[in-house]
Amino acid sequence: MSTALILRVDGMDCGACATKIETALKRVPGVSDIDVNYSLQRLTLAYDADRTSPSAIRERIRVLGYTPSGDSDPTSEVGAASDEIWWRSRKAHLALASALALAAAFVIARLAPGWTTWVYAIATLVGLVPIARRAAAGAVAGTPFSIETLMSVAAAGAIAIGEAEEAAVVVFLFAVGELLEGVAASKARAGIRALVDLVPRSALREREGVVEQIAAAELAVGDVVVIRPGDRAPSDGEVISGTSEVNQAPVTGESVPVTKEPGSEIYAGSINGNGQLRVAITKAAADNTIARIIHLVEEAQGARAPMARFIDRFSAWYTPAAMVVAALIIVLPPLLLGAEWHTWIYRGLAVLLIACPCALVISTPAAIASGLAAGARKGLLVKGGAALETLGKVTTVAFDKTGTLTIGRPQVSDIVPFEGGADELLAKAAAVEKGSSHPLGLAIIARAEAEGLTLPTAYGVTATPGKAVTGRLKGGFVSVGSPRFAAEQGQLSAEQAARLQALESAGKTVVVVLESKRALGALALRDEPRPDAVQGLAQLRAMGLRTVMLTGDNARAAQAIGEALQIEAEAELLPDVKLSRIQDLRAHGPIAMIGDGINDAPALAAASVGVSMGGGTDVALETADAALLNDKVTGVADLVRLSRGTLRNIWQNVAIALGLKAVFLVTTLMGTTPLWMAILADTGATVLVTANALRLLRFERSRATA
Repeated sequence: MSTALILRVDGMDCGACATKIETALKRVPGVSDIDVNYSLQRLTLAYDADRTSPSAIRERIRVLGYTPSGDSDPTSEVGAASDEIWWRSRKAHLALASALALAAAFVIARLAPGWTTWVYAIATLVGLVPIARRAAAGAVAGTPFSIETLMSVAAAGAIAIGEAEEAAVVVFLFAVGELLEGVAASKARAGIRALVDLVPRSALREREGVVEQIAAAELAVGDVVVIRPGDRAPSDGEVISGTSEVNQAPVTGESVPVTKEPGSEIYAGSINGNGQLRVAITKAAADNTIARIIHLVEEAQGARAPMARFIDRFSAWYTPAAMVVAALIIVLPPLLLGAEWHTWIYRGLAVLLIACPCALVISTPAAIASGLAAGARKGLLVKGGAALETLGKVTTVAFDKTGTLTIGRPQVSDIVPFEGGADELLAKAAAVEKGSSHPLGLAIIARAEAEGLTLPTAYGVTATPGKAVTGRLKGGFVSVGSPRFAAEQGQLSAEQAARLQALESAGKTVVVVLESKRALGALALRDEPRPDAVQGLAQLRAMGLRTVMLTGDNARAAQAIGEALQIEAEAELLPDVKLSRIQDLRAHGPIAMIGDGINDAPALAAASVGVSMGGGTDVALETADAALLNDKVTGVADLVRLSRGTLRNIWQNVAIALGLKAVFLVTTLMGTTPLWMAILADTGATVLVTANALRLLRFERSRATA
């Protein structure tokens, strides 16, 4: 029977490291289901206790030069990684030892020149022995062509031809480069660690009137917590008393605080503003919004993007090919042209150092990891490198209407009094609708409350389904009904009927308010566009993208919204027809489908990449390939910008990695590149590539979104 094992592996900072560990563990009897995530320095596997043991697995990893730190809880792994101290790592110790040995050799060589070769050879061995040991372990474990192998061959060859000084410098620079690579990788992980730090470690729980401080991890669903001004919410919950402005930027990326009152939802990590809140916990610590975002981003970083998979395959044959080329450079000129052996051995060794693939291997995953982390911190959750790549390549963006381009619930758009004032008309309609659960009635009540109107009392309210709601006010019976109901009462003039027809032609739902069967006026309601919809669509068009609205709503309503938003509108689409249209559009290029994550699942799945708008809800986090936690249309343009920026960063990284190698290869063959400079073609490029990828962490949403 298999047992699961989760380990944290310190020192695993790139895809090559992950491949080496995975290859080695595949050769361990009884080990299966290996999942190596170098972004999180985490290893997950299953093992048969009758054939192997956790200690044997740890020892195999340790022999490769990495440090397994024991069983690890995946929900706290990133938090544990935040405790890393770079100068305590094995790489730091190797770099320090190599530096001290090199400094000692330099001093001794100046005092006793006759010992120069020997002292520099010893200094080389101080740094080279651990590297060579790792190379041998990797070769035995199935990875013979590793960067450690290249380094060992090059350094040993340099000593053999009498270039011990350069060999010592090369080993030192390699150790420093590996140390810097580890530090840079740790910086890349900082994006997710920042999310972990958003959730407080403690909470103020209230029980039977007594408030006590407990660990946030101990909170259970149903507990009541007190969140004071300035405190962060310890988990997801619902406000049961108090009113305050809450900063949700840590979760949704919104820069403007949101008013929270009884019944409002609050997210873990949100910052309370100016009022004390009592909140009923709705999610345990391990299942709150922040925890789930972290989990999803961790999974996304562990999944290789198409570009990363290509580079992994490329590097698999690139390294042995580079060793063959280096060997040919060493032997062909002396054998065919009679050139000096020392010169071409030196140049071949330099080519070996230049050929190290670390910078190339890390170029894509470093950018992807930074892009995913930057998006998560801005409320743009992308669930995988493949989706992040695809978003930058889409040519068409399709939107659902209700709840995506529109608010998702009707609002009063027009108040048309036939007699009297608009406030009086609205107040009477709201009085009759008070207590109603119908969306139109709720919209009328909400508008009256927003206007601060005092509502008269209605008695004996009755509803006639599909026609009207009637109640008795002080002045008589008042009905709120459909235009058809009003026409049946014979109370609409030709002019009034024409005005109602004009409102309905604009895609609005119209109700008529009658008092004692006399038409007082009409209210028009419509699911209005989101406030940022026009701007969000304009941003997409400015990027050269086609935008189209696919909806099952009636043609009149769809046309009205389409004209208001300046977007192509296709209406009355049943789910299967909408799915077919997505497939038709996809035939002309990659397409992104934006929906509310509830009734658009088939279309989201059929698109090249599906994006869910859900304001941090369960559906938004689980549906589609990406989610806009800020629930704004402008977030779609931000997603595309983030993706395009990540793709540019990847190509820049590849250019840096290959460009430096090409330059140093030419200068090496010309004889102008010493060994110590050749190593900079890889270690220097690795640092440059990682630093360039880290620039993505500074990604900012457009000002319009913020």
